[in-house]
Amino acid sequence: MIVERLRELGYDYEPAALEMLTFHTAARIGNLVFTSGQIPSLNGTQIKGKVGADIDLATARKAAEICAFNCLRAIGAVADIEQVERIVKVLGMVNVADGFDATASVINGCSEFLTKVFDDDGYHARSAVGVVLPNQWAVEVEMVVALK
Repeated sequence: MIVERLRELGYDYEPAALEMLTFHTAARIGNLVFTSGQIPSLNGTQIKGKVGADIDLATARKAAEICAFNCLRAIGAVADIEQVERIVKVLGMVNVADGFDATASVINGCSEFLTKVFDDDGYHARSAVGVVLPNQWAVEVEMVVALK
């Protein structure tokens, strides 16, 4: 059902590889899965730059959505995505230009996507912060989910 909803939203789901450089894309302990930070890179598209200077709000929101999808792919490296019971926590990090403070609006792209996929189980606790991200990625998202 989750994979079907993702397909309806235009995303072809395939689990991510577990190993990435010197860390794992996700870690599972009991019924919780914690993802590493996921970047807006998908099918050859990469969204980089400072939000509020190089990147507009609409593009940044799409970047946050792609990050959320990549978190779901990371979860698939350690668990069956269909076993996700609820999104528990999201941390959204936005590569901000001086003076840009609408980080919550950017990360709404992630949150709205998750509620489209999981309905009420997609609502979550959340933080949205402005930072300097490595390699000029526009957005990075990590999440915690509970499994059935």
